[in-house]
Amino acid sequence: MITAKAFAGKHYAVYGLARSGIATIEALLASGAKVTAWDDNPDARAKAEMCSCEGRSPLLDPRLRGDTGFNEIGAFDSLVLSPGVPLNRHPIAQAARAAGVEIIGDIELFARARPELPPHKVVGITGTNGKSTTTALIHHILKTAGVPTTMGGNIGLPILAQEPLPEGGVYVLELSSYQIDLTQSLDCDVAVLLNITPDHLDRYESFEAYAASKARLFEMQTSTHTAVARSADWWGKGAQEKSKAGHLDVFDDAFHNWQAESGAIGVFEQPQWPSLQGPHNLLNVSAAMSTCYLLGLGGEQIRDGLRTYPGLPHRMERIREKDGVLFVNDSKATNAEAAAPALAAYSKVRWILGGQAKTESLGDTEAQLGHVVKAYTIGEAGPMFARLLRDLAVPAEECETLEIATNRAAEDSLPGDVVLLSPASASFDQFRDFEARGDRFRELVEGL
Repeated sequence: MITAKAFAGKHYAVYGLARSGIATIEALLASGAKVTAWDDNPDARAKAEMCSCEGRSPLLDPRLRGDTGFNEIGAFDSLVLSPGVPLNRHPIAQAARAAGVEIIGDIELFARARPELPPHKVVGITGTNGKSTTTALIHHILKTAGVPTTMGGNIGLPILAQEPLPEGGVYVLELSSYQIDLTQSLDCDVAVLLNITPDHLDRYESFEAYAASKARLFEMQTSTHTAVARSADWWGKGAQEKSKAGHLDVFDDAFHNWQAESGAIGVFEQPQWPSLQGPHNLLNVSAAMSTCYLLGLGGEQIRDGLRTYPGLPHRMERIREKDGVLFVNDSKATNAEAAAPALAAYSKVRWILGGQAKTESLGDTEAQLGHVVKAYTIGEAGPMFARLLRDLAVPAEECETLEIATNRAAEDSLPGDVVLLSPASASFDQFRDFEARGDRFRELVEGL
């Protein structure tokens, strides 16, 4: 794990004991800090009780419960919050502010531990869509090129739970706005902004406030470091006025730059990147290429990474090809905006969609319906989606369950078709989460 002498002797309150909270407790205890922790979930508290280091254990203190009013929060040096705790309305955040106690997260602890780590670099990736793919892609390209690297933040293992990298290593961090809100001093060598579209507005006063949260990743940079962004997002959201980075790299021009400099990597190569199909992935690739170029990699190293990138589970994940039909799991697409890029990536789609819809419209997917041969609807929103699609002359079959839809789509398919699970809906009407839905689809496809 990542520890730091800077934490020794301090008293931290850790509130929220999911994976990052447990990793935070363990890292702080191993660093010689005192930890008081709480979570309203008794199962989470039970996991925290198992944490110990050299005779030190966290104190699970009910004074951190909401019904106490958090009157004693001023006794702590810092309050370490889970990113899932809403800063804008949770009473513990309000009490900490009133008591003058700093509110931070595990990413800020990592930032404070950096001076004690072997010399390294940090890449931070934020944006509304594409963060996980871009983070995993940069990590994969670096790893393929032989660079010591790990990824964390909003993906994979919590960063404090990971072993420090050797000298020359690169930490690649996916950062949500919630995590950035809890971070004060993360000076990324390369900070990447992919895009900003309306999201999480229950946590922010306005879209502008949400965009400003993302832009703080650039505000924390120093003048020797580089910001990477699409020009439309960079100039359109005012981030350039706040950035302290010494250089801006505009990644929507990356392909042009690479072709001019190396004559090597271009959009015409996308068919050779099986897990990076669709126009949205061209932007993810452009951001990753720009970042890896800034980290000193060459064109052939980047090309090798693009060709061998395996993709992420539930994000346009290629499950199987059977009798000329490709089956793709895009269960992570829980709204229409997320489903549209998958539809755009393939020309003959048998589309499985439905679940708990977030809106009663087809949203951005409507522009891609020319790619849909037939739709197979499931779940609570199935009848609604079927009606909307039929109104637009798209054949739609109401299947109710994922099992029926998968079997019917497979039976109907011809060579060259793509059976795509991209539900444009949440999963909670029939599944625990989108992962469970995607795992079930994989089981069904593998059983065909």
